Amino acid sequence: MNFIAGCGLLVAFVALTVGVSSAQIAPGRFNELILEQIKQMPRGGQYSASRVATIRLQSAAHFESGKFFVLPEAASPSYCSGATYLVFIKTIEALRNNEKLDLDFATLQQLMIRGQRDGEGIWGRWNANGPGTARLFYELAIGQNFDDFAQAQPGDFMKIFWSPEVGRAEHGHSVIFLGMESKGGLDYVRFWSSNIPFGYGERSVPRAKIVHAIFSRLNNPANLSRIHSTQTVDSYLASLIRTRSSYAEAQEKCGM
Repeated sequence: MNFIAGCGLLVAFVALTVGVSSAQIAPGRFNELILEQIKQMPRGGQYSASRVATIRLQSAAHFESGKFFVLPEAASPSYCSGATYLVFIKTIEALRNNEKLDLDFATLQQLMIRGQRDGEGIWGRWNANGPGTARLFYELAIGQNFDDFAQAQPGDFMKIFWSPEVGRAEHGHSVIFLGMESKGGLDYVRFWSSNIPFGYGERSVPRAKIVHAIFSRLNNPANLSRIHSTQTVDSYLASLIRTRSSYAEAQEKCGM
């Protein structure tokens, strides 16, 4: 992944209209649980998209004796897609601990971070340029994707596009939506992620800075087992490190 493009600096520009979905989105079954996992994450630790950050991310989540151990402090410095993925894994493990989710060993192994390339496996899809998380949710039918801010709920995963570009030249950010607020008469979007330059934490930005946003709401985590019946590498996501796409194509690839 081109991390500088994938989680780049905020760029000021005139915002385009964010698309509106006509279909009603079901309330989030697991959003409160996702928010609970955020509360357990550390703060700060600095942001970095370096190779060292990826190595530390791999060490932050390991699978032993049938259980995930997530140690987010080990993933410091951090970057945005790694931060949101750790919360995702923590949510899956919390459901397993509460006996509300049963995944076989092979599927749990697929959740591990092992240096997968863009579009490969679960982490490689999540970490790819473009709508990585949304594409994963659509492929495996583990949740709904939409771009209507009016239907967004705190705890939704969210891919922000700071510019119209999708793919090789994009400027985006993988975050978890926390809600809207008003400052000085302007609408602001609150979210949690690993943010430049301080790392883990909340941030609030003017909605006008966001050109497009795709929300992904977790509904059916048991469908993660469908990863075994998909292509090892998603060719669309794999291509985005070197080619340009469009928001219209991203919507189509995510079932929107």
